[in-house]
Amino acid sequence: MLKEIIIAFESFSKAHHFITKHKLWKWILIPGILYTILFCIGMYFFWESAATAVATLSHFTHIDRFLQHRQSPTLSFFFVMGGMMVHLVLVFFYFSFFKYLFLILGSPLFAYLSQLTEALISGKGEDFKINRTLLFQDVRRGIRVALRNCMWQTVYTFSILIVSCIPIIGWIMPVVSTFVECYYYGFSMLDYSCQRHRLSQSASQEYIGQHKGLAIGNGIIFYGMHFVPILGWVLAPAYAVIAATISLYHQNLE
Repeated sequence: MLKEIIIAFESFSKAHHFITKHKLWKWILIPGILYTILFCIGMYFFWESAATAVATLSHFTHIDRFLQHRQSPTLSFFFVMGGMMVHLVLVFFYFSFFKYLFLILGSPLFAYLSQLTEALISGKGEDFKINRTLLFQDVRRGIRVALRNCMWQTVYTFSILIVSCIPIIGWIMPVVSTFVECYYYGFSMLDYSCQRHRLSQSASQEYIGQHKGLAIGNGIIFYGMHFVPILGWVLAPAYAVIAATISLYHQNLE
């Protein structure tokens, strides 16, 4: 798995050189700016609503009264840390819905970029024409995959959210939640190539499940780019799909 994660990391560097060489910036910047605007608006409301949810949970379970009665610094520390972990997991959960919404809305662009990337890598870029039938199939499948992944990730996130309420053990749950996020996002990016190579949805799930490192690595860099304000947010979505296509191009998709 570690080797595959490294391959996924390297594919982002290759994606940058690929985009520069083939002058694909117009396909990167326009959707990237839209993504950034939606991301900023979404994260503001996500963060505020997560804080409200934690405060409501604390009041509903009477944890705040319990801590005031006990007046124990140690207990207060554990419950404050627990509240922070729940807050972070909720933000990841909200971001998941935003991410899948953007995957659905952006599926035509992602499908097109994946097609174009493979055509340019194979030397057929000059003769590249949009295969509308294949594009429609990619878009339809991309939406199905996004909805499926959203459903499964919601199940896992609720389980993680429950565990995150447990002191000490719950402290590692944001890390677990992050890796789950990375896997499912990378899965969606890789599936465009699997679809183009005529792998059924079930076959694609099996293949990517056997190569989790490629999905996790793609998702890690995608999320890591969000630590670079504005520029990282603009570049992250399109870079992810191009990098995923590059990382799978020389793989035996069977």
